Amino acid sequence: MKSKILLLALSLALFSGCKENKTDSKEITQAEEPKQESYQEDWASLGKHREAPEWFKGAKLGIYFHWGLYSVPAFGSEWYPRWMHFKDNKVYKHHVENYGEPSEFGYHDFAPMFKAEKFDAEEWATLFKAAGARFAGPVAEHHDGFAMWDSKLTPWDVMDTGPKKDVTGELEKAIKGADMKFITAFHHAKNLQRSPQLGEEVKNSHFPYFENMPPSSDDPKLQLLYGNMEAETWYNDIWLGKLKEVIDNYQPDIIWFDYVLGDVPEMYRKEFAAYYLNNAQENDKEAVIVRKQHDLPLNMSVEDLEQARKNEIGTKTWMTDATISDGSWGYTKNLGVKKAADVLHMLIDITSKNGVLLLNVSPKADGTIPENQKTALLEMGEWLGSYGDAIYGTEAWYTFGEGPTKEPEGHFKNHKAFIKLKYSNKDIRYTTKDYNINAIVLGALETNTEMLLTAFAEKNIKDPLSITSVKLLGSDADLNWDLTEEGLKIVTPSASPETLANVIQVTIEQ
Repeated sequence: MKSKILLLALSLALFSGCKENKTDSKEITQAEEPKQESYQEDWASLGKHREAPEWFKGAKLGIYFHWGLYSVPAFGSEWYPRWMHFKDNKVYKHHVENYGEPSEFGYHDFAPMFKAEKFDAEEWATLFKAAGARFAGPVAEHHDGFAMWDSKLTPWDVMDTGPKKDVTGELEKAIKGADMKFITAFHHAKNLQRSPQLGEEVKNSHFPYFENMPPSSDDPKLQLLYGNMEAETWYNDIWLGKLKEVIDNYQPDIIWFDYVLGDVPEMYRKEFAAYYLNNAQENDKEAVIVRKQHDLPLNMSVEDLEQARKNEIGTKTWMTDATISDGSWGYTKNLGVKKAADVLHMLIDITSKNGVLLLNVSPKADGTIPENQKTALLEMGEWLGSYGDAIYGTEAWYTFGEGPTKEPEGHFKNHKAFIKLKYSNKDIRYTTKDYNINAIVLGALETNTEMLLTAFAEKNIKDPLSITSVKLLGSDADLNWDLTEEGLKIVTPSASPETLANVIQVTIEQ
């Protein structure tokens, strides 16, 4: 009996020792696992952030929308709240004729009229998904000081007035639920009245300071909308506070900034970036920051070119923001819409140069998206549904393309030239993925003719290619082709499978 007790004690001791050893081993293993450091509020630390994660590089297309109080008058543009105060502007004349003098009927008086009674977040998310978008979301706040989310920092938001619903919250659930990433765009750096005494001469202030007008009011509530307050209070409590509120409540995958961001003191920009990136890290997310001007370092942010794009392959992932309309970014009556072919060609050109397109749509104040915009989106989406493999997850080849149409130098100063650009089936854009090189013809094929893709010419290819097949996607026809010194010669079939664009897929030997 005594020996049995001793044996049991020995067994328990051995078990206890093994358990302790296992615990020690586990602790050692955990200690050896590298822990990612938190981002500090300095550019060196923030520069360690990978500015363009793989999911973003491969997404290629996102959709956002200008929608707010300015959608109620639906006149001029989304800059209605600024120009309604200038007597020599057509917006002022329209405002007086329809609503009265701005001193009597101010921009804030549109808030209860912004009902969004037909808004359906699920319907919007379904549309954006069908259009081919891989991420989507709202202009969370434009220059006008009106928050499109349930904000505790201002009474001028969608929950306290107008729709009386959390627009951003509903969209976040619907968009993420449709397996898309979520973007929030911020234009609010321009909202602060930086030098009221100069009035209309202050270009970086959205609302002008005119006596006896609502933007110059000393009413604390109106000052929260019109940005008429002490600068440091505004930078910390409003500009930074609103960003933190959206980050905490909606976990956006992308935060996009409009211009005038450089006027926000550097300390606040650093604090925002550290707060956002640390929040993303804690939630196991790969976040993206996009900026329009030289106001954040490119080692931690993505460059955006408004209504423009690069005319060469980007060495880093970049973005174009453009609108589906022919005019205003916000909805206006009789707003023209680009053809689906023009939007698709823009996307293909951007993709061929390692870029991403952020496409704007313009909903009405009641929450509906006009049918002509829907039609263009769905037509583009139908093409992407068939040929998206030549777009999503691709990279630029050694050259972006060939053909007669050339883009000017990119950025907003040349945006009118970009808007006028029209591609033809003489223009080819290239993308590549795995062992496929996609030659995308921007239009319908000319049938029963010989094409020459000069990008494959011996003088242009540094390393000789061994081509195993050449296919016209969407067609059962067998293509006759020949790789010559001058390039890849292809005899087109008797019918073009598509009118918007056609993909010739060249597969090389593995």
